Amino acid sequence: MEFNEVIQNRRSIRHFTSQEVESDKINQLIDCARLCQSAKNRQPWYFMILKGQEKDKTADIMMEPFSEETKEMMGYINTVKYSADTIKRAPILIVVFQENEEEWLAPDLLSVGATIEHICLECVNLGLGSVWIGDICFNERAVSKYLGHEHFHIVSAIAIGDPAESPKQRPRKTREEILIHKKGSGSVN
Repeated sequence: MEFNEVIQNRRSIRHFTSQEVESDKINQLIDCARLCQSAKNRQPWYFMILKGQEKDKTADIMMEPFSEETKEMMGYINTVKYSADTIKRAPILIVVFQENEEEWLAPDLLSVGATIEHICLECVNLGLGSVWIGDICFNERAVSKYLGHEHFHIVSAIAIGDPAESPKQRPRKTREEILIHKKGSGSVN
């Protein structure tokens, strides 16, 4: 598939078939992530591939802060529940970690975000569906502990599988809406 087609066809897929993702495709996804650029070439990312019960238990742990009715968390319960259900529907979940170094937090987060997008775009190229799940961070410490990597920070997760839906592209802002200009200067065309 041409790169422009990959960009045009990328969608957040939340419903998957029960078809397993082939190991060679998983390896291709990790290779695409591995080859991503990073600030100062730090390559601060680590990936864990979860399937079956481990994946589902991760989704359950993600929901634990919402088992008690805490006022500050209630506004997020529906979105986190939907994300947990998406994880359970997906054949695989890639949990994305980064090193825990405060002085590198912003550059490393940018680098990890880029590598997540590499994975999501390669999913399109391989005919897979994916969705980037930030809600895993609501109970990051407990998820990290369960997965045995408390020394890392969980940035996100990616649910992946053969798509069982083909959503239309959601509305996008126009070029004019997203381009800003230095105060006092004219527009750039």
